[in-house]
Amino acid sequence: MGPRKRGVPPGWADVSHACSPPREWPKCQCSMDSGHPEKSGEKPTDVRGTRLTSEGGALGAKRVGWHILAMHVMAVVALEGVVPFDLSTPCEVFGRVRLPGGRAGYQVRVCGVTPEVNAGMFSLRTRYGLGELARADTIILPGIADLSVPVPEALVAAVRAAAATGTRVASICSGAFLLAATGLLDGHRATTHWLGAEELARRHPAVQVDPDVLYVDNGQFLTSAGAAAGLDLCLHMVRLDYGSAVAADAARVSVMPLERDGGQSQFILHAPPAPDGSSLEPLLRWLEESLHEPLTLEGIAQRAALSVRTLNRRFREQTGTTPLQWVLRARVRRAQHLLETSGHSVEVISAKVGFGSATAFREHFHRIVATSPQSYRRAFRAPR
Repeated sequence: MGPRKRGVPPGWADVSHACSPPREWPKCQCSMDSGHPEKSGEKPTDVRGTRLTSEGGALGAKRVGWHILAMHVMAVVALEGVVPFDLSTPCEVFGRVRLPGGRAGYQVRVCGVTPEVNAGMFSLRTRYGLGELARADTIILPGIADLSVPVPEALVAAVRAAAATGTRVASICSGAFLLAATGLLDGHRATTHWLGAEELARRHPAVQVDPDVLYVDNGQFLTSAGAAAGLDLCLHMVRLDYGSAVAADAARVSVMPLERDGGQSQFILHAPPAPDGSSLEPLLRWLEESLHEPLTLEGIAQRAALSVRTLNRRFREQTGTTPLQWVLRARVRRAQHLLETSGHSVEVISAKVGFGSATAFREHFHRIVATSPQSYRRAFRAPR
């Protein structure tokens, strides 16, 4: 790589010319950076004095746990338009991890394509450039607010190069779009904020997008859903790196459980599709008003004065689903509303929304919302 130029902050010396920063850049005492770069140039050793290679990989020397003397380096990327919550989450979670004896578990370094980044309501200066990604054990890609902005080629190249050496790469929320742009998620299961799941699948058809989970761990590549799901993913990585006891302490500091019930699906509005101006609109309104009654395919077709075959075809064309699947999701959505706003028992709600029994209601609800009715009520019940 050659000697580092004087006056250039760490990590910027080997960034491609497309995003080269100014030669002189005042140091920024940013609270989001924890620790300082190693200055000795020597490779870290374990407690037995054995040299560790820098090519250990995400599941090798880079992640063998707290017995390594050198701290695990976390490179958190701050792009223009970064979502502040997504940026601060890994900085806070990993920056506060303490190992037995009180030693810090991670060295967090915020890296940018440019020294100054617009984060919406405020601006921030990053201490490191993309060159630091090559020295990281884990790279975190927080979400960005504007998904129409092209992903910087320098970032794609830096992430791909780091991943080729075994570096672990994780995304938070819409950061999945950044990770997917590298091609590293192709053929893998991934998630993002449920509002962007369809767009991620459209842009990157080789990625298996799952909108119903809080996070996905593919080993080297990890993705999380939106907002607080980033906390879940960060705590999951702490547990992978240092075990459940250290992760539980980190969860207590973050004032959240180490694991949450259910998945992202419980936060999705499962309103059945009802396109404006559809020829089915009168029928859909009638179905919404009749959810408590037994509804059969033949009965719906008779109400619409259509054959069953024609009804199925029109539903698929205009709603993307079948009549009975539309009814099922409408019933679940009505049940969600009642769980949020009423004190009715599960048995009463199952009858009000047209399920034949509380058992059937629980099964369908769990399949669509990925949690139980009771857990959903505890999470979303409106205060009285």
